[in-house]
Amino acid sequence: MNGWLSAERAVGDLRRYFGIGLSPDVLPFTGSRFEHLAGGGDRLEVADRITAEDLVAVQTLSVTVPASVALDILEGPLGVRLSGLLHAIPRDIDMVDADADILADGSPADQAWHLLRDQPDVGWVIAGKLLARKRPRLLPVYDRVVRCAVGRPQSFWLALHAALREDDGAVHRQLLALRRIAGVPETVSELRVCDVVVWMGHRAEGHVCPR
Repeated sequence: MNGWLSAERAVGDLRRYFGIGLSPDVLPFTGSRFEHLAGGGDRLEVADRITAEDLVAVQTLSVTVPASVALDILEGPLGVRLSGLLHAIPRDIDMVDADADILADGSPADQAWHLLRDQPDVGWVIAGKLLARKRPRLLPVYDRVVRCAVGRPQSFWLALHAALREDDGAVHRQLLALRRIAGVPETVSELRVCDVVVWMGHRAEGHVCPR
């Protein structure tokens, strides 16, 4: 992890991804709107339910929730079950400050991830991105490119949680510094800073990541 965050290209990659300091004719990556579309997925009035805006937001990260699942989320019992679980997941805490049991097997966050993952044609990537939209400070984006870059720990959430806290929070401070230097808004969590730096760096190296 430290290697990616210390790379010379990290600040430039963040600026390019979020369109900071670019000329008006250079568009940022669509994922730069993931956090901010419609005011964000964790704003108080919608924090405990997945909305149509959330379903659009994950499309900015190049995934699509199948229509049948989307309808069940918006109008059916799946949405009711997910809302109950989201209500039990803190919305106002950063991963670095959270107790590990909030992220552990059997927690409401873990139950929500498994519930989403097991829906037809959803899988672990889409499940994780939906939850990252709802709890951007607590739950990270984790896709095949990031997995290819950092490996496959038994629990990515817990592995990242440990990495953020070790050495008196050195990695956490490094992410905050990268965000500040790049001029990325503070409304973008340090988890997303980490995701973007690793994703951009690994992608630029031309790796072919297995599905």
